Amino acid sequence: MPLIHIAEQGSSAPTMLGTAPTIASTAVIHDSRFGRYTQVGEQTKLNDVTLDDYSYICEFGDAISTDIGKFTNIAAMVRINPGFHPLERPTQHHFTYRAQQYGLADEDDAEFFAWRRRQRVRIGHDVWIGHGAILMPGIRVGNGAVIGSGSIVTRDVPAYAIVGGNPARPIRQRFNRAIAEEIEAIAWWDWDHERLQESLDDFKDLRRFLARHGR
Repeated sequence: MPLIHIAEQGSSAPTMLGTAPTIASTAVIHDSRFGRYTQVGEQTKLNDVTLDDYSYICEFGDAISTDIGKFTNIAAMVRINPGFHPLERPTQHHFTYRAQQYGLADEDDAEFFAWRRRQRVRIGHDVWIGHGAILMPGIRVGNGAVIGSGSIVTRDVPAYAIVGGNPARPIRQRFNRAIAEEIEAIAWWDWDHERLQESLDDFKDLRRFLARHGR
């Protein structure tokens, strides 16, 4: 029996982004802030998150108490800042801090949740986080870093480092120190939309970009 060719099914047209955030109808958002040209995928949950200009998080993501810089690329099924359980208590179960849910108290443990929020994850500009990665509480990720798919990040990631594995370990640097410092000095992520458009071709070649926009 011959195979059936399906040329197209569903919408394949790219979503046009704008100054207002583009948030999928199935996403769940609580107490979060969004910059221009940002996008949140289907079934993604964000709680106390800042997603700065041009950054996006794909479908089935989950982030709590996280600051995400500009132009950061977060693939599907990424988990950022999963909740810690209280290891120092007699039990790790959440009935001790979600006591209201179990009818054990009139309200939950506000102090515990305030402590959780203080364990913020901070992600820099132009970071790429691969599919299914997990970033543990309190992590700092520098500008231009890459986190490999499926990685579990338990330590800070330096700027322009490529890391991967469980736990995530350094693989190599994207650029040598001189180039990384040059890009940091240019700070192109702070350019306005018009300058990005004017310089679009320059972004396609590192040498040309540094020659035209470097010191």
